[in-house]
Amino acid sequence: MTDELELLKKDWQNKEDHLPKLSYDEIYKMIWKKSSSIVKWIFYISLIEFVFWAGINIIFSDPESMQELKAMHIYNVMMVLNFINYAVILYFIYKFYKNYKKISFTDSSKKLMKTILDVKKTVTQYVWFNLIIFTVTLIISIYGVFIYGPEGKKIIESATQEGNETMFWFMIILISILFTAILLVLIWLFYKLLYGILLKRLKQNYNELKKLEV
Repeated sequence: MTDELELLKKDWQNKEDHLPKLSYDEIYKMIWKKSSSIVKWIFYISLIEFVFWAGINIIFSDPESMQELKAMHIYNVMMVLNFINYAVILYFIYKFYKNYKKISFTDSSKKLMKTILDVKKTVTQYVWFNLIIFTVTLIISIYGVFIYGPEGKKIIESATQEGNETMFWFMIILISILFTAILLVLIWLFYKLLYGILLKRLKQNYNELKKLEV
């Protein structure tokens, strides 16, 4: 079996000798083009995502919905969160665009490697920000519904009258944590699918560049 493997290796090496050899510059150019394309797609996807969620927010910003938020005493907080959310996401979009421009004019493998690491860092921060802002928004919404919402008030009053207020709040907190955790996992999986594939390809490019530098 060992002899057969050695023969196969020798045969493959002989075949390799007949293949065209790529220069350092040619390999670098190929990796640079692929990396630039990936970063461009990350920028485009972030733009599409921003427009999509902004559209959803506008649709649900009708006077009736705004009145409900005011009735639950969370209108001002939600407006502040919305402002922070849009401001930070626009900042990330600018960062993605800046990374794309930077990678487009990179002229060395070391600079390209650094830019790839910067892109990965920016995407990771972007995903974490979205998860955090979603969690905070959901917690405030749950609070508003149960403390000030008409249905929430009825449920609390009923639990208080039956002497189960402590158990009620325990169950509410437990269910809220589980519900939030499930939604966070789903959002994380969505981002992993959306950006994970692109980041994986960038990592492969980074590893190829490291080999070139050796």
